Amino acid sequence: MDLVKRVKQILVSPTTEWQTIDNENDSHVTVLTTYVLLLAAIPALASFIGYGLIGYSVLGYHIGSVSLGVRQAIVQYINLVAGVYITALIINLMAETFGSKANFNKAFSLVAYAYTPVFIGGIFYIFPMVGFLAFLASLYGLYLLYIGLAPMMQTPAEKKTSYFVVSLLVMIAVTVILSLILAAIIVGRSMTGL
Repeated sequence: MDLVKRVKQILVSPTTEWQTIDNENDSHVTVLTTYVLLLAAIPALASFIGYGLIGYSVLGYHIGSVSLGVRQAIVQYINLVAGVYITALIINLMAETFGSKANFNKAFSLVAYAYTPVFIGGIFYIFPMVGFLAFLASLYGLYLLYIGLAPMMQTPAEKKTSYFVVSLLVMIAVTVILSLILAAIIVGRSMTGL
């Protein structure tokens, strides 16, 4: 798999790319090591640069430091990688409830490739004041998830929307919970000097 080509194809022509991905039958370990771990570094590095080197100003006060940048990078990276795994696990567990075929490798590929706009949009974290653009880019990932359900999980058309809505709620919950846990651990440790 050519990483750049895959990113371009999933963003530009996702309908045909989902068919290609479905036919590849890659294991979740392959997708993790050749795609997720590499692309999750984009928002992590951008966060380090944005919060650690550039910083931002709020009401005339400059906020930013190398330690803040490191913490933000760690939170971003772990949140994305763990988020893909946990979301894929839950989507796979719910598959039969929505008339879909349970297959963790397919569920992992579905979530990993649907996260592509999140990974690529993370470049906006270089400038923390426009970080909201990363969120806007990630909304396209929801569309990718929606159209990927049928080919990847063999979801019937009549259950696709309900499966998507529940999957969306799971993704939001996983992201929020992971962010809170990681922030408490990492910020808590930095406050105590550990």
